[in-house]
Amino acid sequence: MLFDPLPLREVTLRNRIIVSPMCQYSSEDGFANDWHLVHLGSRAVGGSALVFTEAAAVTPEGRISPQDLGIWKDEHVPELTRIVRFIDGQGAVAGMQLAHAGRKASTQPPWKGSRVLQPGEDGGFRPIYAPSPIPFRPEDPVPEELDSKGIARIVNAFGDAAERALRAGFRVLELHAAHGYLLHEFLSPLSNHRTDTYGGPFENRIRILLEVTRSVRARWPERWPLFVRISATDWVEGGWDVDQSIELSRRLAREGVDLIDCSSGGLLPGLKVPVGPGYQTTFAERIRREAAVRTGAVGMIRGADQAEHIVRSGQADAVLLARQLLRDPYWPLKAARHLGVQVRWPVQYERARD
Repeated sequence: MLFDPLPLREVTLRNRIIVSPMCQYSSEDGFANDWHLVHLGSRAVGGSALVFTEAAAVTPEGRISPQDLGIWKDEHVPELTRIVRFIDGQGAVAGMQLAHAGRKASTQPPWKGSRVLQPGEDGGFRPIYAPSPIPFRPEDPVPEELDSKGIARIVNAFGDAAERALRAGFRVLELHAAHGYLLHEFLSPLSNHRTDTYGGPFENRIRILLEVTRSVRARWPERWPLFVRISATDWVEGGWDVDQSIELSRRLAREGVDLIDCSSGGLLPGLKVPVGPGYQTTFAERIRREAAVRTGAVGMIRGADQAEHIVRSGQADAVLLARQLLRDPYWPLKAARHLGVQVRWPVQYERARD
């Protein structure tokens, strides 16, 4: 079943293997370049069905780092179009993840320590926005609390970004509402202390994500799928949890979301998370069953048998691989061979099949 096609509206994925969005910290002013072409293109050549870009910021201050990919201006579209054209040419589908980093913006790449940059330092910027003026870490700058006009501006920015992604040729979008970034910050009561209509009860905390979903779905063609990545739990008592994720997923499905990408954590630093092979698949399974929506499982999925079991047992409709596809862009081709499934190889590589 891992290599069964997956129909999503008018898009059909050739198998159930998806390249998870992975920051590359290799852009200047948000522009894609040759690195992105080779990085994303290699995974398409390697047999993945859906190749997501890294989180693409919908506003300049929404970047995780100054080197993040962007989709906040029309000038970003041509380079992205070139990448999409190549991915499509390999029989894969190109997807873009739209994001706003919230209070976790303006940081160094991880190989430099992920420290928050000062304005002007290696491209560091201000302001940094969040639902409430609560820093990610005590030593981090206090973010500015978004007012109603600021929220409306960001909701609209997601819609504008969807239009640009459409012009670039992408056929799948994903909204990033996980890992402690802006939309997740609104969802969790640990980072959202607001007393207006965007804070407090569950209905208020999910409001901005529903508004973003509607803004994007209104400008994204009905024929193309829309995903949402969530952190199914904050891994701490009193935070966002699986039960809330299930109810949120029901609401998102009614708004035209086709698949919930089930990750976890990222809201608070220093937590002990029980990381292990497939440690997040139970979230995908519960949401799939109880919210009646397609799900994707992500997190330490490494082996072909493991991935096959996740799909075949109904834990998820697809698997999203990250680090494993960094180690081996051709993992899908090898997985097919291991499972005894015949798949198309690039004609340029056919002589290496055996």
